[in-house]
Amino acid sequence: MIKLDVISDPVCPWCYIGKANLDRALEANPAHPFEIEWHPFQLNPDMAPEGKDRREYLEAKFGGKAKAVEVYARVEQAARDAGLEIDFSAIPRIPNTLDAHRLIHWAGLEGRQTAVVSALFRAYWKEGRDIGDRSVLAAIAGDSGLDAAVIARLLETPADADDIRARDHHARQRGVSGVPCFIIANQYVVSGAQPPQVWAQVLDELTANPPAANPAT
Repeated sequence: MIKLDVISDPVCPWCYIGKANLDRALEANPAHPFEIEWHPFQLNPDMAPEGKDRREYLEAKFGGKAKAVEVYARVEQAARDAGLEIDFSAIPRIPNTLDAHRLIHWAGLEGRQTAVVSALFRAYWKEGRDIGDRSVLAAIAGDSGLDAAVIARLLETPADADDIRARDHHARQRGVSGVPCFIIANQYVVSGAQPPQVWAQVLDELTANPPAANPAT
């Protein structure tokens, strides 16, 4: 197996698109060598716990309504190309994702990480649910095979919050400034929401030239 570390944030549309493209490539190559682990990166680490109105956030980020519409038209086209339908009008708020990343971490301990990541993307981008709401996160955990009551109790504590922040900081120290970021065998980096064809080429190259044993992080 070859370790594939994925650094992402569930409120990043390019992360959603990037995962969809990777999934398509892996479905076409079911004998792929990847062992996938998800890692935290908050696009908005200073976001208020209650989140922010999405329209206000985007207009402030991109310098007005016209620019925000222009940017998200490109996102919407890329999503369609990846086989995703996103109703942006159904997403009212940008949440703080610290708790979502805590849930992803706990899911990893139970071997349910990718299932939870998929559920978080689906909940936010397809269903318009607030993944900054702890009751929503507990429900997602339960639907993904975790103990919803245990997760609900953990979310009411600061458990692992400092660890998530430290891992986010570590990624930035290593040079990650945007997501998604895919690190192969701790040696090679694939940045951005690359199309399935790129992943097919990566898999071909890994088959022809397997990487050496993973160096220490």
